[in-house]
Amino acid sequence: MADLIDSETIAHVAELAGAAREASRRLALLSRADKDAALLAMADALDLASGEIIVANDLDIVRGRAAGLTEGLLDRLRLDRPRVEAVADALRDIAGLPDPVGEVVRGSTLANGLQIRQVRVPMGVVAMIYEARPNVTVDAAGLALKSGNAVVLRGGSAASSSNRALVEVLRSALQSQGLPAGAISLLDEGGRDAVRALMTARGLVDVLIPRGGADLIQTVVRESTVPVIETGVGNCHVYVDAAADLDKALAIAVNSKTHRVGVCNAAESLLVHRGIAAAFLPRVLAALGSAGVTVHGDAELELAAKEAGAEYSLATDDDFAREYLSLDISARVVESLDEALAHVRQYSTGHTEAIVTEDRGAARRWVAEVDAAAVMVNASTRFTDGGEFGFGAEIGISTQKLHARGPMGLAELTSTKWVVEGDGQIRQ
Repeated sequence: MADLIDSETIAHVAELAGAAREASRRLALLSRADKDAALLAMADALDLASGEIIVANDLDIVRGRAAGLTEGLLDRLRLDRPRVEAVADALRDIAGLPDPVGEVVRGSTLANGLQIRQVRVPMGVVAMIYEARPNVTVDAAGLALKSGNAVVLRGGSAASSSNRALVEVLRSALQSQGLPAGAISLLDEGGRDAVRALMTARGLVDVLIPRGGADLIQTVVRESTVPVIETGVGNCHVYVDAAADLDKALAIAVNSKTHRVGVCNAAESLLVHRGIAAAFLPRVLAALGSAGVTVHGDAELELAAKEAGAEYSLATDDDFAREYLSLDISARVVESLDEALAHVRQYSTGHTEAIVTEDRGAARRWVAEVDAAAVMVNASTRFTDGGEFGFGAEIGISTQKLHARGPMGLAELTSTKWVVEGDGQIRQ
């Protein structure tokens, strides 16, 4: 693949990654106090530059609207003053978290007197390829710094102006603390060739994390020669069991779908047990309809949806498999918990699956049998989030099973090394 990429692009990516490699060696040796001071300086710099950042973001919004981006995607893209303050506060939250570097994962003293311990160490250079959400730029930079890593960022073209403004502020703040600007790099030119060069920069980049739609993620997984931590799309389900508290179920279903539609932990499918369908469907369909949600369901739901005033269309298999990222939801009535579990097994992307029930046995089965990064019992799918989990922020939500799964915070951006201390022992 590399021989098909323009040589100047390869050289540019190598230069950025090489500077990141140099910076990573410095970052790996920083004390927690130094890292936290840099994070707080970055947060303060974002607050001071919020006006310029919002102006840059406005350019992205105008271009996005002209390009026909949906309202859900425009919402993901938007940075207003409260959102800039929120991303700055996320950096302050990260500064308040324990430093993962040097943490002893496990250890022991062997019979021969050797003392062994497994300790957390930085990955080195972390690259991210992501779409649309400029807050990811700041979260990734902050988490990488706290975990002792340098980061090379490749954001989507939809957020290009926002990302440039954010990275300029962050790099300046690093330099004000005497740290190398190469610790945070933005690869914002070179088009697809630049992305492909980054994916094949093995030896310069230690790990690559894609974050975005299914096409982006699968392209990175398929074509990258750099090790990849796979994040996933979110076809998340809410199952309302026969033993559900219907008030809880209504609040959870509506919040999971409508709280913020353009994110991976929004619910995209609603399953309702037949035993409570007559009582629950009119309420939930009316609430979803009032929120502007279009319901995609089987023929059985059509009359109930129309009576509730909800927009409705007949669902296909593709509808049940979709991550809508919009005011749409697929829905069906199931005969049993077993049927709900079978539906989830067929259509889930392994992100977040929620059950609403007062039956502890049903809840235990859901937790045991659903194969997903996060499983919710009587809680909204929207809680699958690094910030909500107390991680300060997240670099993504992994739906794979190796190295990391679920929201990835500081610990997930570290590897480990074994430290063995002896007193002259030799192997017999």
